[in-house]
Parts: sequence; structure tokens; C-alpha cells
Amino acid sequence: MKIAILTISDRSARGEREDASGPILVAMVKQQGWRIAKTAIIADDQQGIEDTLIRWVDWDSVDVILTTGGTGFSPRDQAPEATRKVVDRLAPGIVQAMRNESLKKTPHAMLSRAEAGIRKSTLIINLPGSPRAARENFEVVLHTLPHAVKLLHGDPDAEKGHHPPKRREEA
Repeated sequence: MKIAILTISDRSARGEREDASGPILVAMVKQQGWRIAKTAIIADDQQGIEDTLIRWVDWDSVDVILTTGGTGFSPRDQAPEATRKVVDRLAPGIVQAMRNESLKKTPHAMLSRAEAGIRKSTLIINLPGSPRAARENFEVVLHTLPHAVKLLHGDPDAEKGHHPPKRREEA
């Protein structure tokens, strides 16, 4: 799988703060044996986020884009709006699973406005900007990503294992 990681942070984009979440996600992706296709740090600007997501999907053909940052309540947090604008279909179950797990650790998880969705055959997932929260949320979904990518690419083997085998009297 080809994974792209987009850090969305005004301060990191200006060089005022080191990006801590992006490198954690890069390490986790590599640990799975997947390829890092792209990484970038950009300001929390809706148009800039949209442009980057569109370019990475339409021109660079990545399988999954993980964004980190820009999902909270701050007026500058624009990742969810940008993601909703560029996706063809939302994937609410992914966000629901991440939020459910996060709520077991902190009530602040209910303040996440993260989105997940599909543009063409690329899955885009918003993760929090905190290094710990980014890692924990990615851990929730990482084992489903290979299957999700197979489904998005129309892999005929993707549906295997979805249904239990029929009993003999049903066959």
C-alpha cells in the first residue's frame, strides 16, 4: 500500500514547532511494511488542504492519506471541512470506531471533528494532531486498511471471509 501523511499545523508549517505526529505515523506505516509515498506539512488553510488532498489522489495515486491535526474546535481547524469538500463518499464507521476507542481514554475525544472518506479509490482519514492521539487513533483502524484498499481497488478476493460458509442444507 502507498500511504501519504499530511501534517496540518500553522506553527509547524511556519517552522515554530517540530512536527511530532507525522514522524510517529511514518514509523507506524513502515512497521506494517507499507510504503510512504508522500509527506508534507502545511498550514491549517482549507483551500491549501483541499488542493493537497486532490493533488495526492488525482495525480499521485496514493491508496490512503492520513492527515494529522486540524480536527478540533479552534477556528483555524479546517481539516474536516476540507476533507468533506473533496471526498465522493464519507466513511463514518472509521471515525465512529476511532472516537469510541478514544472516549475510553479521555472525554475530550468527543471534541474531535475528524472525518474519513473516499475520493476515487483513495481513503482519506483525519487523525488528531496530538502525537499520542494520532498514534492511538491510527492503531484503531490500521488493521482494516488492507481490506479497505482491496475493496476500493475492486480486488475480487476482497469479499472473501465476509460471510460464514453456507450450511449443507442451505447449499
